[in-house]
Amino acid sequence: MFIVVESGSTKADWMVLDGDKEMAHNTMGFNPYFHTKEDVLLELNDHLELDLIKEKVEEVFFYGAGCSSPKMNAVIEDALSTFFHRAEVTVDHDLSACAYACYDGEPVIACIIGTGSNSCHFDGKVVHEEVPALSFILGDEASGSYFGKAILADFLYKRVPTVMRDELLGMGLDKDVIFENVYKKSNANVYIASFMPVLIRHKNLDYSQQLIREGIQKFIDAHVKCYDDYMQTEVSFVGSVASLLQDELRVVCASNGIRVGNIIRRPLDRLVKYHKKQKQQARWEM
Repeated sequence: MFIVVESGSTKADWMVLDGDKEMAHNTMGFNPYFHTKEDVLLELNDHLELDLIKEKVEEVFFYGAGCSSPKMNAVIEDALSTFFHRAEVTVDHDLSACAYACYDGEPVIACIIGTGSNSCHFDGKVVHEEVPALSFILGDEASGSYFGKAILADFLYKRVPTVMRDELLGMGLDKDVIFENVYKKSNANVYIASFMPVLIRHKNLDYSQQLIREGIQKFIDAHVKCYDDYMQTEVSFVGSVASLLQDELRVVCASNGIRVGNIIRRPLDRLVKYHKKQKQQARWEM
């Protein structure tokens, strides 16, 4: 039995593989920049389905946002190894998961646009990240946290359209509530990104379309055009925001001469296929 996990900062998709059986599961997302070992264990211990199988699990492959260095990876690895104490645990960056999910046999620029955003170049062997992800304060262009931050700021500045303002007021928002959640509580990026559905519900407004297209353009300028071959290489995307805004994404990419490949909301299925293939090849080589 082995497990493949694809985690953002908001949620994590799990697939438990036991022979020919596949069992899907979900937890909150684990990001070592915002979550401790204790946070991870608290969440895992709250899921009976995982607790019942933890003694049987032999391998765990975890791909997560923020898992970009040995120091950060160790936070998640320590927690998973404690919970799945019989298993061999491998923790890797969510960019690797993105690359494996987007790859169709030809070099690809693989992009993540979800709660946060990032990109890499993958030729089938090497995952290359040209510029770093700067997280929700300095970067995360076109992501849920990017758009959420813009909406909250415009709400406080009284610049959002009336229909959006009325909806946000109906959610009980005011300056004190926003400041409490953004500046005093943990997981501010997830809180900020939680306002993305408001933008989606009103995405046909001129205000929304301008905000969306400007955000996507900023992502392309920072995370796609940094690769010298971006006009010759297919560009694919994973993530909920990329999927929800795929019409706008295609339009902005076309205006920049970018050829769009796959747009994948849930990369876990392709990631599972990748690991199945790797295990099959390993058996053939034995």
